[in-house]
Amino acid sequence: MDHKFSTKQAFWFTFINYIGVAIGMVSTLFIYPHDKDLLGIMRFVDGFAQILYPIMVLGASTALLNFQPKLNDYLQRKLFSYSLVSVLGMIFFSAIAVLLLYWIDEFFFKEIKNKEYFIYGFIIAICLAYVDVFKRQATNLQKLSIPTFFEKIIPKVALPVVFLLIVHHYVSETKGLWLYVISFVVMFLAIGNYLLKHFKPVYSLRYQDLFSEISKKNYYQYSLYAFCASLGSFFAFRLDSIMIPQFISNEANGDFNIGVNLANALMIPATGVFALYSPIISNALKNNDLSILKVKYAEVAKNLFFIGILMYGCVLLGMKDLFSLLPTGSKLLPTLPVLYILGANVILNMSTGFNTEIIAYSKYYRFNLIAILLLAVLNIGFNFFILTQTSYGIVGVAWVSLFSMCVFNIAKVIFIYQKFQMIPFSRSYLKVVFVALACLSILYFLPLNFDVFGFVVKCILYVLLVSITVFFAKWVPHFNDSIMNLKRKMK
Repeated sequence: MDHKFSTKQAFWFTFINYIGVAIGMVSTLFIYPHDKDLLGIMRFVDGFAQILYPIMVLGASTALLNFQPKLNDYLQRKLFSYSLVSVLGMIFFSAIAVLLLYWIDEFFFKEIKNKEYFIYGFIIAICLAYVDVFKRQATNLQKLSIPTFFEKIIPKVALPVVFLLIVHHYVSETKGLWLYVISFVVMFLAIGNYLLKHFKPVYSLRYQDLFSEISKKNYYQYSLYAFCASLGSFFAFRLDSIMIPQFISNEANGDFNIGVNLANALMIPATGVFALYSPIISNALKNNDLSILKVKYAEVAKNLFFIGILMYGCVLLGMKDLFSLLPTGSKLLPTLPVLYILGANVILNMSTGFNTEIIAYSKYYRFNLIAILLLAVLNIGFNFFILTQTSYGIVGVAWVSLFSMCVFNIAKVIFIYQKFQMIPFSRSYLKVVFVALACLSILYFLPLNFDVFGFVVKCILYVLLVSITVFFAKWVPHFNDSIMNLKRKMK
């Protein structure tokens, strides 16, 4: 299997993600503010699906990526087949758990809000579970761009279309939600069809030869840890979409998710890199080739921070003024504090590079589980306190998310340094941080008056000041190479 990093795949992965983000941004700015309660309901459905699908996968997708390099072509295809079968079994157990939760909550808990929407989230979770396995296999094949297109575009188009149909009373809320579910079924079928054209699984219910090559105990142990880490990640970072409707309202959930949508746009440059570097990291750790990993770890972290801080700076300098120009501005302004805090959250995650992937594919993968589960406990505890004992509301939830991410990333950086003697920071990295923050501070407080579109001037000045300084100082070689390549193409 070819583990060479594909720049072309990275480009298309990122480009497709940005198309999805563009659709999401337009929808977030112009469509979703018209009915935040409906948005809160649909995000609850998404959140319920996000909590279910890791249970259905049970770590099979991560194990697929981890164990495939050890196998020949036939057994690689058989491992993929086994992953699909194991997901099917977990769907059955998940269905029983959801039914029990639906029928017995009134006897044991305070009434669970929004439980009438469980069915939509359950079907979406089935689609996401299989898509997760398909995408892991596509990552191994370096064929990620088309699956990413289907995954990012179909739901992103379907949600605003369904939203408008419901808001303008062309369909009922129930019919609209079923249309939204159907969009995920279409996505699942499209990705599955594409993958099966490039990769043929072995259809069998006998796997003795597979588990004679890899230890069944090691496989299940790794899968269980991957599952706990995945589910823990939800509780640590994405539980908000479940807790906010329960303790505040669906409308507040809509407000929070508008901030989340806008902040997540900053993460797109990192998603393609993290996904496409996963096989490289796995292979390097298997072969104990840490020299190249050490270089890439620091290089990628610095590149991502540089890109991220440019975008985040523009958010801080211009988003408030941009909102004031929009017809939905009055409904968007309450989300600004959430956007600012969660934006910092995203930049913090980007700035430490692919530390999660390094730990996940090493013999120390258990650390991810321990760290995430402890973090999940902290996050649930702090969110429960904020939502029940204070009046901070969704802003308090955003601060909890930032605190959680800060603790999580510091712990991972320290752990990787102790075990691998690798660190994502360097002197040139710190210089980029200093220059970016200095320029941002100056322009933020500088009393420049350019009338209505003054924020555009500030953003352009910020990007130019930081970029020119970094270019001539040669602190980010990849940026210099990109500029020089662009100049050569323009000649």
